[in-house]
Amino acid sequence: MVDGSGLERPRAGVGVYTSEIVRALAVDRPDCRLTVFGPRGAGVHVPNATYRLLPRTRLIGRHVQWPTQIRQLQPDAYFGPAGALPLGSVGSPAVITVHDLAIYRNARWFPARQPLSTRLVVPRSVLRSDRVIAVSENTARDIVEIFGIDRARIQVVYHGLSPKMRPMSAEERASARARLNLPERFILFVGTVEPRKNLATLLDAWAMMRDRPDLVVVGSWGWLYEPIREKMARLGPRLHHLDSVDLGELPAIYNLARILAHPAWYEGFGLPPLEAMGCGTPVIVSDRSSLPEVVDDAALVVPADQPEAWREELERLMDDTDLAADLRHRGILRAAQFSWSRAARLTWQAIDDAIRSRKQAARPAP
Repeated sequence: MVDGSGLERPRAGVGVYTSEIVRALAVDRPDCRLTVFGPRGAGVHVPNATYRLLPRTRLIGRHVQWPTQIRQLQPDAYFGPAGALPLGSVGSPAVITVHDLAIYRNARWFPARQPLSTRLVVPRSVLRSDRVIAVSENTARDIVEIFGIDRARIQVVYHGLSPKMRPMSAEERASARARLNLPERFILFVGTVEPRKNLATLLDAWAMMRDRPDLVVVGSWGWLYEPIREKMARLGPRLHHLDSVDLGELPAIYNLARILAHPAWYEGFGLPPLEAMGCGTPVIVSDRSSLPEVVDDAALVVPADQPEAWREELERLMDDTDLAADLRHRGILRAAQFSWSRAARLTWQAIDDAIRSRKQAARPAP
């Protein structure tokens, strides 16, 4: 049984993860029947999956009615890609994926403290799950530090990378540039416009650049974004904000960019840098949380709180063709290490471990 609530926001990281991992799980074990509970109008279309609607009410529906429905189905296991269990018992071994714990690191990055989620749902989910999947070693450390669970219950499973994220030919790039009406030279930012993405540092660095290229921001408005929007409005017509982009166009946008800049204060994983590397685009990331872990030696790493350092590295990468070529090569090799098929195998391993441990716990003592 799979919680498909992440499909409510298909463009967000949890939505992409839910869609990709369910498809990969189905492909890896075609003999296994998946029941996915998700929102109306969404779905993951795979032959061995049944799609059911989640209850619409958040409290009573999701935490009382839904677990009753799950228990009636008597699944072999519950898998929560969105990182949560309902408060009511699901009656089966449970595995959840924790993407990030940013709200526990800095509540000011978020519009409210979300007491039901942060004080009750997430802690209970982590503590009650038989196995917890962390999307990075950094997230695994956070889980142990914040909730105090045994590290042996956590399995690190990196995100995969869609095969669509690949270098394009010159002809494909030319066609995409004309279709999308993008500038010849631009730096790219991809992500929701909200405080923890630290777009402000990139804006300050870009504003200081000599012979600066255009800046393209791809991402919807999130929360607490008013100061960023005001700053963006002051920076002139060479800053382009693409609020709603067809996900199918993202590979082309990555391919056309000179640099992908990702200055986030905190990421549980950080999919845009990996996607850009897969497309052969040089990447600069901040030195925070999981980002250095994900890019390894295939990107430039810059302190998140130093706009001047960002300006220097952006200018260096724009000017140094040898450095750009080296990062393209390293990035493609690094990105090739991430696949959804591998993520599915490791996720099934965690689910199998959860089922096995629950059975062992139920055995009478000899």
